[in-house]
Amino acid sequence: FNGENPPRPGEALTKRAVIDAILAKHDAATGQRRFNALFATVSINDAIEYHQLFKQIQAERQPGDPDFVPLKIAAVFSPPAEGNPDVRQLQEDLPQELEDNQQEPDKKKEALKSIIADYNAHYGTNHSIGEFDAYYQDVQKRIKDQQYPNRDLPQKGAEKIDIAIVVDMLLTGFDAQYLNTLYVDKTLKHHGLIQAFSRTNRVLNAAKPYGHILDFRGQQGNVDEAITLFSGVRPEQAKEIWLVDKAPVVIERLKAARQDLDKFMQSQGLDPCPEAVPNLRGDDARAAFVRHFKEIQRLATQLDQYTDLTDEQKQEIEQTLPRDDARAFRGVYLETAKRLKALRETPGYVDSVREKPDMEYGREAIDQLDFEFVLFASADIDYDYIMNLIARFSGQTPSQQEMSREQLIRLIRSDAKFMDELDEITEYVRTLETGRPLTEEEVRNGYLRFKDERHAAELATVAAKHGLKNETLQAFVDAILDRMIFDGEQLTDLMEPLDLGWRDRRKKELALMDDLVPLLKKRVGGRTISGLNAYEQ
Repeated sequence: FNGENPPRPGEALTKRAVIDAILAKHDAATGQRRFNALFATVSINDAIEYHQLFKQIQAERQPGDPDFVPLKIAAVFSPPAEGNPDVRQLQEDLPQELEDNQQEPDKKKEALKSIIADYNAHYGTNHSIGEFDAYYQDVQKRIKDQQYPNRDLPQKGAEKIDIAIVVDMLLTGFDAQYLNTLYVDKTLKHHGLIQAFSRTNRVLNAAKPYGHILDFRGQQGNVDEAITLFSGVRPEQAKEIWLVDKAPVVIERLKAARQDLDKFMQSQGLDPCPEAVPNLRGDDARAAFVRHFKEIQRLATQLDQYTDLTDEQKQEIEQTLPRDDARAFRGVYLETAKRLKALRETPGYVDSVREKPDMEYGREAIDQLDFEFVLFASADIDYDYIMNLIARFSGQTPSQQEMSREQLIRLIRSDAKFMDELDEITEYVRTLETGRPLTEEEVRNGYLRFKDERHAAELATVAAKHGLKNETLQAFVDAILDRMIFDGEQLTDLMEPLDLGWRDRRKKELALMDDLVPLLKKRVGGRTISGLNAYEQ
């Protein structure tokens, strides 16, 4: 589907080939399903057929491929109006659907009922064609729910939509930042093309610097004409504005960025390898490493989302940044960035920076850093995946080893999602014995016990340091975590047994909170405890 020999639309074989291509490319295009997609079809009949074919082809693929995870497919198009003023008004902006619904309206109505019934069965909803707007709104909501991590949703991501098949709907005026891909099997021109393509290009962050268009109609000429018309500049300039660089250009930039990192490490008297990064001397040098490797990761993330890389190009990328090196560098990046971020948030940091003499990388290097942790959070490595991996590791024997302990730890430490738990997970993995298989549930429970024991030990140390009873301090912390509210009166009550004057008590409270705030922040994993900010200065 490169535009040189576009397939003839409307043939069942072509539709099957289109679906095969989507299934092959979707994970790469969407960053391993971190984002989702629309699929624009030429007519309601095509949308109906594609919906049925997706069901059929994915059902055929599952028995022979146990690792295949089916895409969650929805379809939405307007029903025949049949005198309904709301549907008539809706179709004023849906010319293709309005026209299609004039032909065999009963057939289309039955097909839409079947699509909604499938939707209800999958998502546990109770929509009907008689209340179409509620169904339409629910589809939009589920597309937008892509913004939430699976772990934060009640059904752990099962409520999301991977691809929504459409005809006219959602191609204009619909904004969802986590929608990054548009599959196209319809002819688009001028304003309609720009509007449809623009559904994907709501820039979010470094993990979504642009949108993806996978065109199955060979419309490069229409694209060039539209972007030139709406840019108001010469065709070559329009391409620079609208279209991303091709893979070979980005690969050359990746090579240059890797060379820059290697030269920097050598300028510090170190080998250009992940193991040498902890030996960097000074926070300015660490800040420079963060800048260098962040650029490498940005380019690698961009290349990960290219769907047309050749085997030679993939080999070129692997030679430039081998997978094991990439994971190890990501791990030391996160550790270094975490250290610098903590330094920047330390009370009095700004004054200390002002007093610091100029150095090669600038005295305000740390202050200017944007760590962009989103670049280092893999969509396909989540908490469940790690627990499963640890369970598999525990059952290994030396003769059937898939992954060493250090490789497992390196994988965990390379992902920003686990930044707040890196030490706990790493230490837990180090306690496990191989050859003693654990189920995933046993791993979960064992890890939770390990964490609870570690947290209890940390809190006991704080209690002893400040002359407090361990159980009283534990109850104080539990109350904060249960309500996610810090209550100053409860802090006063906690200090009452020490029988201090107000000045001494205030000093004691501040000293205690200096130790408690980092522990509380780690326990809540990025969430906000109301009222705690008074002690974070």
